[in-house]
Amino acid sequence: MKRVSIIGATGYAGSELVKLLTARADVEISSLVSTSNTGKLFSDVCKSMRYIADIPLSPLDIDKIASNSDAVFLSLPHGAGMEIAAAFVERGVKVFDLSADFRMQDQQLFERVYNTPHKRADLLSASAYGLAEFYEREIREAKIVGVPGCYPTAVLVPLLPLIKKRMIDTEHIIADCKSGISGAGKNPTETTHFCEVTVKPYSVFSHRHKFEIDDIIKRFTNIAADIVFTPHYVPVKRGLLAAIYTKSSFSKDELDKVYREFFAAKRYVRILSEPPSMQDVQNTPFIDIALFKKGGNVIIVSAIDNLLKGAASQAVQCFELCK
Repeated sequence: MKRVSIIGATGYAGSELVKLLTARADVEISSLVSTSNTGKLFSDVCKSMRYIADIPLSPLDIDKIASNSDAVFLSLPHGAGMEIAAAFVERGVKVFDLSADFRMQDQQLFERVYNTPHKRADLLSASAYGLAEFYEREIREAKIVGVPGCYPTAVLVPLLPLIKKRMIDTEHIIADCKSGISGAGKNPTETTHFCEVTVKPYSVFSHRHKFEIDDIIKRFTNIAADIVFTPHYVPVKRGLLAAIYTKSSFSKDELDKVYREFFAAKRYVRILSEPPSMQDVQNTPFIDIALFKKGGNVIIVSAIDNLLKGAASQAVQCFELCK
């Protein structure tokens, strides 16, 4: 029985973590931390979990939590959990961080992309990128697992095997991605208010996940890429669809064979013959992928639940590797 705690338990991703972990017979939830809801039960905030997770929400007490936890999940805003993660590592507790704080191992890149100093850059080399299909050994051995963002997951999973084999043109990759509005987090803003949400691109040529995608392509394949990446919000609660455009001199059969072989034992990857949809992956831990080719043009479509495979279930998938 593994004892786990969740810091930031009442946000969208944190709530999904609680739902996933309370359903496991091999896990005991020791602590749920929510500074904005301290004193309430988790089920007071997430009412669908009444009689399932009637667990008190407590303040952050690192020593107490560390003494009762084998692993800690951090579901906090970027920059908020650096020192907290370090404190748990120093107490021998493995950390699964859902923010961007430990996804990049290049301190200068992180600080340039997120425009903030990294307070615990000394731990970047002790971290692993939490894309379980590609970094299994590193995830097992790392002190901190930086769980990927939703957009990078939807783009990297279908691209990395083909780039590694040098089967697509890395100078011509366009990723056009659309996410449910829950990807913006739980705190409402003018642009994420229900009445204001429409299909709208944002952060054109500047979204921080573009740099995460390029970084991981380089780290995993040793091949440089400069992805053209455009994210959009769409007026749905959850789900993410990526349409990726590139070129290849290889046949569709040859490209499909790479997928069949690479993902044969990857239980959360589903290779399809028809385009996937957001609806098909909502409330599931899967990534659905379909590849199409005409002439030299290749279109890859992938779909995930942005709160699950793009956050909470991906973190749990990494946790499963470390049991």
